[in-house]
Amino acid sequence: MHPDGSLIVRKPGGALRWWTWAGHRTNATLAATLDGTAVPAQRINDCWIRLREDLTPQAWKQALEHVEERLCLPDVDERAVKGLKFGEALPPRLAQATLAARLADFEGARRVLREPVAFVTHTE
Repeated sequence: MHPDGSLIVRKPGGALRWWTWAGHRTNATLAATLDGTAVPAQRINDCWIRLREDLTPQAWKQALEHVEERLCLPDVDERAVKGLKFGEALPPRLAQATLAARLADFEGARRVLREPVAFVTHTE
């Protein structure tokens, strides 16, 4: 664990995870915002975000340039849209936007993006 920030950990075989420990809403917002860096269509969880295996520390720094100015609404699972109360009365795009706005955590995303990130490679 990085005492003042988060970790990007490369496992043997190349899998890359950004351990944010920031929660589901923040991680969903970060994954949507870093869509060229995060693995698309991943299942979001509370602890980490899967990143592209070819990501380097230099590419990471480039991906973060001005990122706080372009935070995105998170992707919404189609099942959640179908479960939205009165969802049938809404146009599909409005239903998705409503759920995405509820899911987003922009303040949490900004906080995580301002923290230092350490890259770690596991060899075993």
